[in-house]
Amino acid sequence: MTDAAGSQRPAPRAGTPGRTLRYQHVYDLVVSLIEHEGLREGDQLPSTAELAEMAGVSVISVRRALDELTHNGKITRHQGVGIFVAPQRMLSEPSRPGALLETFKGQGENVQDEVQLDTELVSMVVGLPNGKHATALSIDAGQPVWEICRVRRMGGVPKVLETAVLPLTLVPALDEQRLAAGESLYGYLAERYGFTDEFVEQVFEVDQPNSLERNHLRLSSKDHVVRIRGVSVDAAGVAFDSFQQTYPAREFVFYISGASGRRLMEPDPSGSWSVRPLGRTAAPQR
Repeated sequence: MTDAAGSQRPAPRAGTPGRTLRYQHVYDLVVSLIEHEGLREGDQLPSTAELAEMAGVSVISVRRALDELTHNGKITRHQGVGIFVAPQRMLSEPSRPGALLETFKGQGENVQDEVQLDTELVSMVVGLPNGKHATALSIDAGQPVWEICRVRRMGGVPKVLETAVLPLTLVPALDEQRLAAGESLYGYLAERYGFTDEFVEQVFEVDQPNSLERNHLRLSSKDHVVRIRGVSVDAAGVAFDSFQQTYPAREFVFYISGASGRRLMEPDPSGSWSVRPLGRTAAPQR
């Protein structure tokens, strides 16, 4: 191995594969190289032949491991050039659901200048909540709600699909133009209705993407997503937003901080999490 200064550094020794599948052994070896050598995005890794020699396995096993490492966002490969450490995963702070893009903007000194952040408003309709939304929001299943679905992009690439469900009794009108422009939903709710999220409860699950997620996040059925479902509560104990955020699993790490105590969400996140539309409803402009 050669570091940035050009000096030779000893590579970690490969352990004995034993019962571990050969390609998994190579996978672990590459991860160990990245971690113990302190390699960063863009640093070059040993070649396929070098990895085969280091691990004591065939080139076929190395290639399978590299396929897995590429799929999981650990490395990138450039034909005729080499194998490199992949870009670092983005950090998201899902405990701030209404200011999602602000959590991205805080990463790096000049990220706002380097990466274009934009929003697509997929839909904004009025409908009836299913049982999970009704339970989370402490409302009757026959009480109408807003459902706002947006895609968040960085540099033109879709990164997050988010849906917010708001009771009409609490939020009778929304400004479609402001939400389509990417404005913080919670900033708008605080300004217009005085709602601020004093408490957020969430459920995480890793799953294969559904058709909506594959379409809007440009994923395949072989990819995985992290799906976060939650409810936001104001200082008076009023649950005003039942939300879902979907992230490509291999592109993010998550930071969580907070206190426990309440349980407004059902522990089991499986099953339907949808709103039954009442019909296409234009959003009042305010």
